[in-house]
Amino acid sequence: MKILLQLFYTFFNIGAFTFGGGWAMVALMEKELVDKRRWIDREEFLDNLAIAQSLPGILAVNISILVGNKVSGRKGSIVAALGTILPSFIIILLIAMFFIKVYDNPIVEKIFKGIRPAVVALIIAPAFSTAKAAKITLKTIWIPVVVAGLITYAGVSPVVFVLVAILGGVLFCHIKKNRLKKAD
Repeated sequence: MKILLQLFYTFFNIGAFTFGGGWAMVALMEKELVDKRRWIDREEFLDNLAIAQSLPGILAVNISILVGNKVSGRKGSIVAALGTILPSFIIILLIAMFFIKVYDNPIVEKIFKGIRPAVVALIIAPAFSTAKAAKITLKTIWIPVVVAGLITYAGVSPVVFVLVAILGGVLFCHIKKNRLKKAD
């Protein structure tokens, strides 16, 4: 029961104190799940991140389900997902109730204008830490740059790159396995 409360509390805090969606949460999730709680290691976090991105749905919820399942099975998945979703639900409910009354308020407008640059930074920071953890080098930096460019400017679906990456990973492992067999 204690671990379920810890899961809920951790993911509730992540959901409550990060703005800007899934990518803005990545840095905080990594710090909480890998560094502080040690529920998963950095390598597993990157794997979970890749899986979560490949699945439909919200990135943070997908990661919470994967981590919750590892820590405490099906109950852990449910509790972690609820912890992630509940803060947004409560905030959206409150905004829906009160935002219409303050929407044209100049102070509220300034607050949102101030939050925007911070959200951009919260999205960019995990990209750098993920690149570092994924061991992106000067030789391999072209891959994410080209993929991002093709998605952004050529309109290529990210699904194509996920499928190509899966195929590439399978081929790489197959070739590596064959080379090891030949070396024996």
